[in-house]
Amino acid sequence: MMAAYERKARTSVQRRLTQQDLLYESLRRAILDGDIVRGTRLASSRALAEEMSIARNSVLYAYERLLEEGFITATRHGSVVNDVKSVAAHTSGRTAVAAESAESAESAENAPRTLSRRVRQLPPRHAYRAGVTALRPGVPALDAFPLAQWRSTLERAQRELSPEDLSYGASAGIPALRQAIAQYVRVSRGVRCQPDQVFITEGTQESLDLCARFFADAGERVWIENPGYLGARVAMQAASLELVPIPVDAAGMAAREEHWREAPPRLIYLTPSHQYPLGCVLSLERRLALIERARACGAWIIEDDYDSELRHDGPPLPSIQGLADDTPVIYLGTFSKTLFPALRMGFMIVPRQVVEQVDMAHRTLVRQGRVADQRALADFIESGRYARHLRRMRKLYLARRDGLVAAIDKHLCGLMTVSADAGGMHLSVRLDAPLDDVAVSEAAREHGLALSPLSAYRLEAPDTAPYNGFLLGYAEATPEDSDALMATLARVVRAML
Repeated sequence: MMAAYERKARTSVQRRLTQQDLLYESLRRAILDGDIVRGTRLASSRALAEEMSIARNSVLYAYERLLEEGFITATRHGSVVNDVKSVAAHTSGRTAVAAESAESAESAENAPRTLSRRVRQLPPRHAYRAGVTALRPGVPALDAFPLAQWRSTLERAQRELSPEDLSYGASAGIPALRQAIAQYVRVSRGVRCQPDQVFITEGTQESLDLCARFFADAGERVWIENPGYLGARVAMQAASLELVPIPVDAAGMAAREEHWREAPPRLIYLTPSHQYPLGCVLSLERRLALIERARACGAWIIEDDYDSELRHDGPPLPSIQGLADDTPVIYLGTFSKTLFPALRMGFMIVPRQVVEQVDMAHRTLVRQGRVADQRALADFIESGRYARHLRRMRKLYLARRDGLVAAIDKHLCGLMTVSADAGGMHLSVRLDAPLDDVAVSEAAREHGLALSPLSAYRLEAPDTAPYNGFLLGYAEATPEDSDALMATLARVVRAML
């Protein structure tokens, strides 16, 4: 088993990880690639630490992450590797694939290799609803943003502008920013990519609009989570795609066999790291199965890594995209939540086999500019200030989440129940009172509360449970604010009762 650890570790040295991250990555890769098989009992943390001459805490950290993500199970006899079917075998075994060229040619007809036949005009942009702001989800703690650092970084980038920088920039974004993003997501999210696979956008909504037009044709099916992100629904409908709502449970999108058989998709949109709006995490078993089935039916997976960097209970979970080489995954990220919305900067990372085609279509639709902003962001990431800011925000949001939960328990006990949530900037709560969430949200708006009713995120479907509750954003609210806001909400609910 040590040989497997060491072989995997050598491939990760260039990523400059800590000892505990390197051990975790090495074990995870060895399990995925089948070097450590099902039922293998891992060495004890003490024995492995001594054998590798590293701190025992580093081993415990690696084992805890593997346990949390479903790779191993803790038993009385030690940590045992679970039955994790390796999806990497599809791509790591290149010689086997070459030997079966006839089968490969046949399956290539279903494999996602081409873009949509028509790239249409982008739909009108939908403005954010103005007015009431208390408890609104999706808005970060702007009062805690290091504005002075950002201002100095931006001023330096502006001083370095040349006359050439005043023209239209490269549509995919400046090389420095693409390089910085690629390096960051490789280390922090386990994404497998090179800078030329990174395309800068004006945020997740533009990324979704482009995905809907680049990777599907009008009338083709797209699976969406139900309940799910409204922006994705708007983008897919604007591209004239057929929406297929897939129910969500505690382990994320729950596609059943009849879904694959009766309504095979061209696109699959999901938020696996922090499902929007319910906050659950897509299980490892479902992630692996999703890649397998998407490959088989020639579908693209759009992985919106929503709030992945703001996880409170442990480090961010690895991406679906990074579970194997050449996955059919388009990975979306944004800086609107981690930095500030007015930056209007996001990115999509596309599979290697369509980089050239996406680049051509992207140049047709997108006119890139704001070179100074992109340079400043690249510098902010490369200097480590972005990572430090995220660490501060995780602590702040954890405290503000706990403050909101305490306020709900204090003022709304018996009227609302908080759903399990591992991170992000909002809570999903169930309304236990016999009231309609839309009616309550309208009444609360008159008192300055921006409640987002959960029922609005659901598409009518026979296999989807009803949802009656709210999305409560806590990033902008101190614990003292939350106490006052929940006291107000309690008065509203009791008055309606």
